[in-house]
Amino acid sequence: MKSKKRFVLGSELSRAIFSRFFVTMAIYLVIILLLLAAARSFLIRYVWYASNPYYQIFKWIDNNLYEFIILCGLIGFLAIFSVYWKKTLNYIDTIVEASEALAAKDDALIKLPDELKLVEDRMNLVKQNAARSENIAREAEQRKNDLIVYLAHDLKTPLTSIIGYLSLLDDAPEMPPDQKAKYLRITLEKANRLEQLINEFFEITRYNFQTIVLSKKNIDLSYMLIQLTDEFYPQLSAKGKQANINAPDDLTIFGDPDKLARVFNNLLKNAAAYSPDNSRIEITAENRDGIVTIAFDNEGGIPQEKLDAIFEKFVRLDDSRSSDTGGSGLGLSIAREIVELHGGRIYAQSSDSISRFVVELPS
Repeated sequence: MKSKKRFVLGSELSRAIFSRFFVTMAIYLVIILLLLAAARSFLIRYVWYASNPYYQIFKWIDNNLYEFIILCGLIGFLAIFSVYWKKTLNYIDTIVEASEALAAKDDALIKLPDELKLVEDRMNLVKQNAARSENIAREAEQRKNDLIVYLAHDLKTPLTSIIGYLSLLDDAPEMPPDQKAKYLRITLEKANRLEQLINEFFEITRYNFQTIVLSKKNIDLSYMLIQLTDEFYPQLSAKGKQANINAPDDLTIFGDPDKLARVFNNLLKNAAAYSPDNSRIEITAENRDGIVTIAFDNEGGIPQEKLDAIFEKFVRLDDSRSSDTGGSGLGLSIAREIVELHGGRIYAQSSDSISRFVVELPS
């Protein structure tokens, strides 16, 4: 596609140069013919003697009129061609000099002669797109670095708590059972949080160095969703939450079961993390005209500024570093990549009270 665009640009520039060249040639020939006609009209008004040298010249031109016109045309062609050839070389030199400005780290626009307005517009567009892409890459890298720093900082918090509570248990072997159980419970919670943070480090590394490859097969989608909700039962029930599935028993789909399970796992994990206690998460799935739609609805809205960028890398719903809900910001980005590799799409909708994530996949 890019090669085609460059070819079109080169064709337009060449066409413009050749068009001006042929227009100039046509104007030159018309002027020559008009001058000959005017000269002939002027000369027939006078009597010329054969001995007059001007008469000999005019007579030769009149007897060899076509040859004279061809000669004038050839001379004009060579003269005009040399002018345009030199101008074209100057265009090339100008474009080469201007191309150096493409790599300049500034916002200055490239200026070219009026004849190269088309090239000027394209070069400025390339420069602006390159600057925009560089800014996006720099921002993404900064977000990733900030996230790694945050996660590294957060690793200290649960680790310090684990060491502290284990030290208390070790120093006081005669501690009352209820207090010992409390400390053990807190230690386990902190250990789980530490595991989650370490997994997020691995997730960032895998995302940077791994290319997602699909291994497709027929999937019993209804059974996959039931398995998924069963795995989340302890996490949901601890806070009085429920996950309800509304899907036909015979609903199937052709795709990579491991990758799609990761997509649905991430969506249910987000729904569980960001919904209030004692609420319901509704999972609906249906096949309509060859498109399988899976929707996850939970209570709690998403701010519009987050909704617009929610599937970008390293964007987190919860900006709090110490929040248990704050993930690496890669889950939804990876989910989108997996869904798009299946030829589908994923999107989010939100109102003040309900958030919905929808996955659409070809059956």
